[in-house]
Amino acid sequence: MTSGIRPIDVLLQRAGIRGHQRAPSDSKEFHEVTKRDALRLLENEVDRLLQTTEPARRPALQAEMGRFADLFGRFLQEEGPALDWNKIQKLPENAVMNYSNLKAPKNEQNEIRSMLDKLVVIKLNGGLGTSMGCHGPKSVIPVRSDLTFLDLTVQQIEHLNKTYDANVPLVLMNSFNTDEDTEKIVRKYKGFRVQIHTFNQSCFPRISREHFLPVAKDFDVEKDMEAWYPPGHGDFYDTFRNSGLLKKFIDEGREYCFLSNIDNLGATVDLNILNKLVGEERASTPFEFVMEVTDKTRADVKGGTLIQMENKLRLLEIAQVPKEHVDDFKSVKTFKFFNTNNIWANLAAIDRVLRERTLNMEIIVNNKTLENGLRVIQLETAVGAAMKCFDGAIGINVPRSRFLPVKKSSDLLLVMSNLYTLKNGSLVMSPQRMFPTTPLVKLGENHFSKVKEFLGRFANIPDIIELDHLTVSGDVTFGRGVSLRGTVIIIANHGDRIDIPAGAILENKIVSGNMRILDH
Repeated sequence: MTSGIRPIDVLLQRAGIRGHQRAPSDSKEFHEVTKRDALRLLENEVDRLLQTTEPARRPALQAEMGRFADLFGRFLQEEGPALDWNKIQKLPENAVMNYSNLKAPKNEQNEIRSMLDKLVVIKLNGGLGTSMGCHGPKSVIPVRSDLTFLDLTVQQIEHLNKTYDANVPLVLMNSFNTDEDTEKIVRKYKGFRVQIHTFNQSCFPRISREHFLPVAKDFDVEKDMEAWYPPGHGDFYDTFRNSGLLKKFIDEGREYCFLSNIDNLGATVDLNILNKLVGEERASTPFEFVMEVTDKTRADVKGGTLIQMENKLRLLEIAQVPKEHVDDFKSVKTFKFFNTNNIWANLAAIDRVLRERTLNMEIIVNNKTLENGLRVIQLETAVGAAMKCFDGAIGINVPRSRFLPVKKSSDLLLVMSNLYTLKNGSLVMSPQRMFPTTPLVKLGENHFSKVKEFLGRFANIPDIIELDHLTVSGDVTFGRGVSLRGTVIIIANHGDRIDIPAGAILENKIVSGNMRILDH
């Protein structure tokens, strides 16, 4: 975009509107007019897109595009992403409950079954495996013993249902990127004791940063996938209701959903938390929204945190922080917790905030550049940002073991290793590990970022029971039966290759490009 020209001015030029015809360009009135014009132009363009679809599909798509126009209208009204830092209040004593204070339910089958029958498990399944070099949904990447994220999730819930003679359903929120493949894959679970439901989150058009209008030429999403995007997991509430599943589960007498990312292998159904919500430990006033948080470490400084503001507990993301306070936000002392995105929400309360139209989540503006060089923005929301819209919202400070996301091959190394054992679909840390924290692992992007490449560099996954920190950079391979302990740094310089021999034990070692092994 030409320097000094705002997108709003470009919009006006396209519409044949000149600022001086209305009001001085720095006046409030002018800005209100330009915002209205911007919204009108967008709505006209969306209407044109809708005309390119078959008439039978139009009513559903019209409702979806109405939500998109609402989001765009709110984006135009917002003055900026930053919140007023001075309005942040001290977290009240009871805002975050300690997990260790929760009581386990009595080990009576009937009692636990009646608790489980009030629960729905929802997994966010909209992401692709492209960042790890895989095709199709991320949930079908094998992560342990040839089992995928989805296999492990189904195993966990089937184990609960069999053990307690319960009927906890599994719901997958797909995106247009993952829906078709997921529908084919879930057929293989037909004989399992798990009811699986799926629904799709919205499909919104990406907007050009030049003129704030959709870049799509028509509504044929398959033809031009890059012109469309799923608008973040904050879209869950509306699309869950519109799918009919929210009403179905409320009618069945279910009370809570437990929602998490499908790639967080630590996000299993926790009976102690469930006991606090629907069991004998339930509070007289229900907690409508529970966010699992865990202690922040230096590795988590960018993660969202909990704050109190205007007497409501709410999620604060780094994108909302004024530049001059980013260091404060990252401070482990000031903000002790970060959001795991494991959320327990009351179904009747979700229904209420949607009916009363009080759901209000901060907009995340995501700037992207498409393969053809076109610069676009996509407007998103985060599911945890709805916290402030519910009554009786709390955080629960859970053990780190409930946050085990697999975002990179370095995470895959941890979950495939002897650090964990697999029990009924859940990963359990080995009792041989002397302390509960996971090692810090950094693997070089150039040689380890894609799953296939990563697997090709290990004859088998090394023993890391006693590992604290591993950094690997460059062309490095590992033989069978390697053991890594303490701090190990392996760096192959450009053009060099390092082969760690089978059976090698590296403890507090630096291995450099010429294969010298030094004490660290």
